[in-house]
Amino acid sequence: MNNAGQKILIVDDEPDILELIEYNLKKEGYQVFTASNGQEGITVAKKVHPDLIILDIMMPKMDGIEACRLMRAIPEFKNTFMVFLTARSEEYSEIAGFNVGADDYIAKPIKPRALVSRINAILRRNSGTEEVSENKLEIGDLVIDREAYLVFQGGNKVVLAKKEFELLYLLASKPGKVYTRESILKNIWEDSVVVTNRTIDVHIRKLREKLGETYVSTVKGVGYKFELS
Repeated sequence: MNNAGQKILIVDDEPDILELIEYNLKKEGYQVFTASNGQEGITVAKKVHPDLIILDIMMPKMDGIEACRLMRAIPEFKNTFMVFLTARSEEYSEIAGFNVGADDYIAKPIKPRALVSRINAILRRNSGTEEVSENKLEIGDLVIDREAYLVFQGGNKVVLAKKEFELLYLLASKPGKVYTRESILKNIWEDSVVVTNRTIDVHIRKLREKLGETYVSTVKGVGYKFELS
């Protein structure tokens, strides 16, 4: 895989972790930049415009959660992949990370091969979704036409209600990205009606009934994501 043009920023206050991640990602051909806290991370990100940012959660001056939240509010980082480093016991931190816009997390202690594999997979996510036009997605055997509100699976038309379609398109537009329930509510229902988590769960269940169980998976305590396979 040719990664020469892709930039990764690592933000962590532990020099040993920075060195370990930097070494292994450079071996893969990535351009790697580092920062030791959230404030410095934002400054470096503005200079180098990375394709992906790896953030530790607990850091001095500014933690990873706050840094992610602030960067997501900057238009140039709206679509930048952001990944958190978390200890296995930090389930609350994982949920907080997804709530501020994280795309994924990597558990500590860091295993170099697993880390590189995960980063490669994250940066390949968009390549798994072929956007054949501005409003049409082709993913595996699915064709999702936003303009016509049509879905075809294996060449067969699948009838979806309007909100079911909008939910599917949202999830499928970024395969692998975890959408929190709050994010789904904001994107699909906005503030027009009173909607509960139960409403979202019902729509997810209907999508699974019509498309099968493999496309939409649940991330316990967080939300939902679209699976490429």
